[in-house]
Amino acid sequence: MIDTLKPLIREIPDFPKKGILFRDITPLLANPSGIALAVELLANPFRGKNIDLVVGAESRGFIFGTAVACCLSAGFVLVRKPGKLPHKKVSMTYDLEYGTDTLEMHEDSILKDQRVLIVDDLLATGGTMKACSDLVERVGGKVVGLAVLIELAGLKGREKLNGQAVHSVLKYE
Repeated sequence: MIDTLKPLIREIPDFPKKGILFRDITPLLANPSGIALAVELLANPFRGKNIDLVVGAESRGFIFGTAVACCLSAGFVLVRKPGKLPHKKVSMTYDLEYGTDTLEMHEDSILKDQRVLIVDDLLATGGTMKACSDLVERVGGKVVGLAVLIELAGLKGREKLNGQAVHSVLKYE
């Protein structure tokens, strides 16, 4: 099944800067059977794990996260860039390769001890996934696992995630 998905990931050299090989998921998103398979492969390891909520970070985490939430009969929680959420929120600032970024979540979106799966399209350096995990734990949720479509294993993002269970559908070195 993985061999069905890999051809739907377009490789774009030198984007967004020289030396980077960008993995473009837009062909996969445009392919009905490709996106359906990707969502199933993201959700399957977490079936029967009593997931209450799926968390997805802006913006591609929204695409995969809501679909996975539907598959698991779970709710969905948005994690957004600053200034986008209207209610009381918690925030987390984290390091990027060159600088910092901040993510926010409504402080009442996750109840104490709710079981949470964090979903995104990509695990690279681990900053976004770590920030999402920290936000979930800060408000009392329990991170059951993290699921990503693509893991860039050579960037060692897993190492930032404190031994949490990470499921990646596709891995690239």
